[in-house]
Amino acid sequence: MEAYDDISYAVTDGIATVTIERPDVYNAFTRTTVLELNDAARTAEADEGVYALVLTGAGDGFCSGADTTEMPDWDEQSPEEYGAFLWLIQQFVWNLRTMATPSIAAVNGPAIGAGCDFALACDLRVVGEEGVMREGFVNVGLVPGDGGAWLLPRLVGESKAREYLLTGRDITPEDAVDIGLAVEQAADALTAAGDLAAEIRDKPATAVQHTNRLVDPQQSFDDYCRKAAEYQWDCVVDDEHKEAVAAFNEGREPQFDRSYDD
Repeated sequence: MEAYDDISYAVTDGIATVTIERPDVYNAFTRTTVLELNDAARTAEADEGVYALVLTGAGDGFCSGADTTEMPDWDEQSPEEYGAFLWLIQQFVWNLRTMATPSIAAVNGPAIGAGCDFALACDLRVVGEEGVMREGFVNVGLVPGDGGAWLLPRLVGESKAREYLLTGRDITPEDAVDIGLAVEQAADALTAAGDLAAEIRDKPATAVQHTNRLVDPQQSFDDYCRKAAEYQWDCVVDDEHKEAVAAFNEGREPQFDRSYDD
């Protein structure tokens, strides 16, 4: 387990779990929190023994956004100072979005503002019974500076995204499932997210990571085809592909040569 102040990072059976550990403020983050989240994301991506990442929050919240009580007065900063802090938050969203390792948000409680963006940046989401998501920036006279207005239209469509972005309304757990934003609603979001992570972990890893890379709404179809040919060849010569095909032909579960060193 990595040693952090505001988060915990633990790897169990090939799954990294990153938990924001500030439950007294519903896991609102400070500069330290964001620095640690960025480090944890990079650590997971660099670890060949990590096959999936689960992001969650301690206690009753996922992440309630920035902890304004521990921030300087923003309007007393220079634009450059403010931009530098915002970039730290954007960088965590960017790290989640660009990881080949699949990421799953276990939205166990409210995910508000930048906390909502953290959940949106993950590849998949599981919501708990209290897992409300809210792009509430407009409610306090701000714009979604952390990625929300880019992410949400790509996940639920432009019209629905504008509804939530321009009104600051809650995305309830039921709505999240109905509009395809969440995989499922579960009584225990972390357990359900862990089960989903384990299902993904148990697939051939090269195929999983390359498939995750191919999901890019910005690329042209020509670019997709070129990448797909390159990635497919990587899979063809991969030992886990060969074992998966052999297992399929023999009517058994594949046995991959892995060691989960926690």
